[in-house]
Order: sequence, then C-alpha cells, then structure tokens
Amino acid sequence: MARLLSLTLNGKTHLGAVPDNLLLLDYLRERVGLTGTKTGCDGGECGACTVLIDDKPVLSCLTLAAVCDGRRVDTVESLAANGRLSAIQQGFHEKLGAQCGYCTPGLIMASEALLRANPDPSESEIRAALASNICRCTGYVKIIAAVRHAAKLRAAGERR
Repeated sequence: MARLLSLTLNGKTHLGAVPDNLLLLDYLRERVGLTGTKTGCDGGECGACTVLIDDKPVLSCLTLAAVCDGRRVDTVESLAANGRLSAIQQGFHEKLGAQCGYCTPGLIMASEALLRANPDPSESEIRAALASNICRCTGYVKIIAAVRHAAKLRAAGERR
C-alpha cells in the first residue's frame, strides 16, 4: 500500500506518495536526495541517522516516513543559513568535535534538539542528550566542548 505524505522538510512543504513500509531515512536519502542523514547500523543503535521531528530527536532508520505526515522534519541540511554555519555546526568546527565525520550529522542534530529545549545545558545534560549517538573516533570530550561552545554562541546572539 502507498499513502500520500505531506510534511514540512527543512522549512519547505513536500508532497508525494510513499509506500507504507518506507523508512524516513530512505525517504530522505533516496527520494529527496538529502544525504546528510547517514545510514549507520540500520538498527537504531548508533544515532548516525538522527533527525528532528517537531524539534525532537528521532532515529530515522526506525521511523516510517508515513508517520511524518503533517509534521515538521529537520535534517542537518536545514541548519546552515545563507552560507553561514549554525551555532552547533560552528561549535563542532571550532572545538574539533568531528573526527572522521560519519557520526557528526547525527550528533549535531541531537545537540540541536538539546539546545532548542535547553539553551544552557550542563555537562551531564549534554551527555544524556547524546547518549544514543555513538562515535568510534573520540572520547566525546571535544564533542561536549563543541556543544557548550555552541550554547555560548547562541547566548551571545552570534548564531542561531
């Protein structure tokens, strides 16, 4: 079976027919061409596929596209504006929060969700928000520093 899907994706309305069993990850990458959302474990274990649905972090490899009907979905591609990095992207850049980069989009989206809900998180709150995202290259120290730096950039009004 297929159904009509209408969602707001990165600020733009998207309409189309999707099979009932199409995963959001596959919809984003294959149907829409947004490849920033990464396929990692394909089982909800790594967090590389994290996107925001109505500002909440969601694993797109476990979410059916049809569930997003009428909702707002944001991917990592939504963050930069007019050629400028968002605060969280700038934080990861300046504090070297990315190593190989594969997990980075998922970590950035989980961090974005945290900062939207809590503009001044503690280290323990950052760790809790990122607990479902696995990075094989770091000890998370620089990632936590990146999120803290992004919070400061936002507070200073330097970046959204």
